[in-house]
Amino acid sequence: MTFDTLSQQGLVLLGCGKMGSAMLAGWLSNGLNPSSVYVVDPYPSEWVLAQGVHVNPELPPKPALVLIAVKPQMMQEALPTLQAMGGGETVFLSVAAGISIGTYEDILGANSPILRAMPNTPAAIGQGITALIGNAVSTADHLDLAHALLSAIGEVVDLDSESQMDAVTGVSGSGPAYVFYMIDALAKAGEAQGLSPALAMHLAKATVAGAGALAKAAEETPEQLRINVTSPNGTTQAGLEVLMDQNAGLTPLIGGTVAAATMRSKELSNG
Repeated sequence: MTFDTLSQQGLVLLGCGKMGSAMLAGWLSNGLNPSSVYVVDPYPSEWVLAQGVHVNPELPPKPALVLIAVKPQMMQEALPTLQAMGGGETVFLSVAAGISIGTYEDILGANSPILRAMPNTPAAIGQGITALIGNAVSTADHLDLAHALLSAIGEVVDLDSESQMDAVTGVSGSGPAYVFYMIDALAKAGEAQGLSPALAMHLAKATVAGAGALAKAAEETPEQLRINVTSPNGTTQAGLEVLMDQNAGLTPLIGGTVAAATMRSKELSNG
């Protein structure tokens, strides 16, 4: 299944908020025909309305693919509208957090190819990372299609089992929010040491963005990169002695953070 198939049979977006819009933008820029896209959203943005896609129209009976991108709390109301499309011809790709493949199978039928993905918000600038898993009837072609679509917003990794999705949610799904909070904290710390708010924020944003880019591009591990910039008895070591405290440092704090997010994902999955 290719973009040509999507253009012929149609692609439905159930929900087109920030994530759905980021994905749609990537697909359109990669050549997807906007007239083959059907968006279902009670509050479509001005951007969506300007793309030449169908907005809140009558849907094709058997589209090639349905992207499910509504918020979890809206799922019970939205999913029954797709029930008639289940049964095997249409592929369903969900990017909604906390909704299990089994939940979709209960509504859409166990013979429906259902793929579950967890992207993150850097997808908005094509720098996301998405974890992907399919149900038992999903084929290699279905997964290849999902890879092609999700690659428009960043990297894609395959999971061994759906049980890993909760931990993925805790690390990469929620992770950008942790980093944004760290940027704020780093900037406030700079202010406390005498920098202006604007300069402190500029330095914090650029430092985190640059360090992340270096960690991604370098052959060395993050641990080695840290060692490389830590002179004995220098300024970095003084800061790291606080950050690396075994009881109150960053490692136990991040461990508890990811564990809490993972647990909440499990709770949502269990209803």
